[in-house]
Amino acid sequence: MAEKMKTQWFGNVRGDILAGIVVALALIPEAIAFSIIAGVDPMVGLYSSFSIAVIIAFVGGRPGMISAATGAMALLMVPLVRDHGLQYLLAATILTGVIQIIFGVFKVAKLMKFIPRAVMIGFVNALAILIFMAQVPHFLGINTLTYVFVAITLAIVYIVPRFFTAIPAPLIALVALTAVTIYYGFDMRTVGDLGTITQTLPTFLLPDVPFNLETLMIILPYSLALAVVGLLESLLTANIVDDMTGTSSDKNKESRGQGIANFVNGFFGGMAGCAMIGQSIINVKSGGRGRLSAFVAGTFLMFLIIVLGNVVIQIPMPVLVGIMIMVSIGTFDWSSFSYLKKAPKADAIVMVATVAIVVYTHDLSKGVFAGVLLSAIFFVAKISKIKVEKELQEAARYRVVGQLFFASVDDFLEKFDYEVEGQQVFIDFTDAHIWDDSGVGAVDRVVLKFKENGNGVVITGLDSGSQKLIDQLAIFNNEKAKLPTH
Repeated sequence: MAEKMKTQWFGNVRGDILAGIVVALALIPEAIAFSIIAGVDPMVGLYSSFSIAVIIAFVGGRPGMISAATGAMALLMVPLVRDHGLQYLLAATILTGVIQIIFGVFKVAKLMKFIPRAVMIGFVNALAILIFMAQVPHFLGINTLTYVFVAITLAIVYIVPRFFTAIPAPLIALVALTAVTIYYGFDMRTVGDLGTITQTLPTFLLPDVPFNLETLMIILPYSLALAVVGLLESLLTANIVDDMTGTSSDKNKESRGQGIANFVNGFFGGMAGCAMIGQSIINVKSGGRGRLSAFVAGTFLMFLIIVLGNVVIQIPMPVLVGIMIMVSIGTFDWSSFSYLKKAPKADAIVMVATVAIVVYTHDLSKGVFAGVLLSAIFFVAKISKIKVEKELQEAARYRVVGQLFFASVDDFLEKFDYEVEGQQVFIDFTDAHIWDDSGVGAVDRVVLKFKENGNGVVITGLDSGSQKLIDQLAIFNNEKAKLPTH
């Protein structure tokens, strides 16, 4: 364990430090923008990004992943801040952390296995589109020089790595183009235009709210929503970083870590946050792999604010826009176009629906939930097809093929000829399985209908699971229907 932690912290020192510096610079405009979305002072988002990034470096389960204030979380905070103010948001952030810790303790991360690949692809593509859309107001229709700087930034981040990799290309672009802008006094939008940066450290505080049941009822719905969305985005991002780095991570530890980070963050004036896919991709592409990268990102962010605040506000927005466009291009799964052609129609529809809902609502959780629900509906529709083959010999014989459960009950009931009288009816379940009470109820109805006309019924081929359900729930079983053992 000690050796593993040593590797996670100091196995990639140079790469983690340089990547952390790039991430810190890219965090500033986003943290300010997310604060504006939530309706709070820009310093709330900056304090949040500092606190969460540093804490998650120690307690997170996915080294190399960056967590901070995020847009998805900010959108959920808008009504709470509008109706009750910042102090209730801080209280909600603390409660969010508690809920996430509980989710982590109960291993909620195992639910990730229920998110289909089509939803994952849709999630990633939608996020790439949202990242790009968020940049559009910062460069479209401003001036020609803005377009030039965006183009130069993209040229640097894509061309320089072919010849020089000692320093991350985004960092080269940031430093060089900021220096050029300051030296020549170019008229461009800067980070300082997004909001006022106060050069002070966060301080410990208790939210100034009444500690009673009424306050709990106000913040609980928001905290629950923030906890779910935060974990959903964090665990999906962890999966993406796993794939990018070819390594695994502890998702339950990550869940607890996100909770601890938000819990502590609320006492230092920060808003709830979670993993950031864009910043995490910047980190990985810049060479960040270990916990040190997240720690450096958080501490260097605060260093920039406290020591270099006057320089930071002069960083040209077009440079940061160029870097985030690179992130959106790198995030988008371009193979998904061929996936749409090759994948089953149901999976293609799920992917497109996930993208459309996320882009339309700007809410990642709604798109993912809709995608999972749609996948479940398609899956149920697919496996609910059941066949009952009839053979007329000395007695009526039926062979059931498929899955018998609530969605296939109606088709199952229609397959039998209930007009026969005084015969021995055999129903063979060797190629079928009964899954639930609805399935047992359907077998009940078939058996009892046959018995009404004086028929005997013999059920064969039940596997152990189906037999157990029949023994527990079937009405005809209690009436001593003939059920041979197998």
